[in-house]
Amino acid sequence: MRAARVLAVLAFALGAAGCAETSGGIDGIEAVNSGSPETAGTRIDIPPSPLECVPYARTRSGVQLFGDASTWWAKAEGRYSRSPTPVPGSVLVLTGYAGPGRGHLAVVTSVVSAREIRLDHANWLGDGAIYLGDPAVDVSPDNAWTEVRVWNARAHAWGLKTYLVEGFVGPEPVSASDRVATE
Repeated sequence: MRAARVLAVLAFALGAAGCAETSGGIDGIEAVNSGSPETAGTRIDIPPSPLECVPYARTRSGVQLFGDASTWWAKAEGRYSRSPTPVPGSVLVLTGYAGPGRGHLAVVTSVVSAREIRLDHANWLGDGAIYLGDPAVDVSPDNAWTEVRVWNARAHAWGLKTYLVEGFVGPEPVSASDRVATE
């Protein structure tokens, strides 16, 4: 009887694995394609050990800032360009992500339109996974990029929460002459 249960579980697992599409990602990371017309191919990569958004954003963008995500906007002043609008390679800094004083970072991979971008980020849903090509839309008044909604690839729907945006950091460091001019 026990052998029959093991075989049934194994058969189910193999069948379920057929639903997940793996692709050539980073070594040791399982990629799950959750694409639909709305997601434009959002992919979820499962790393061997859970990742956080800060080290992922730093590595992916090259912006060499450290500390909690909620501190990046202030720490970037005088060190990296800061903008209210997205640029590919810049880091989106969200505030109030999981409560007061909490932040989240995501790297802008493309600007689709004046109100839509694609993001790469880690630990978006608190699961340590990497979300690649994840859509985000500007829902702020006057297209000011002060509020966004992000696609929930696991639910195949737009997230219900609106997140506050502090701005976009980098990708270029501020030059020494620019620093002197602002001091």
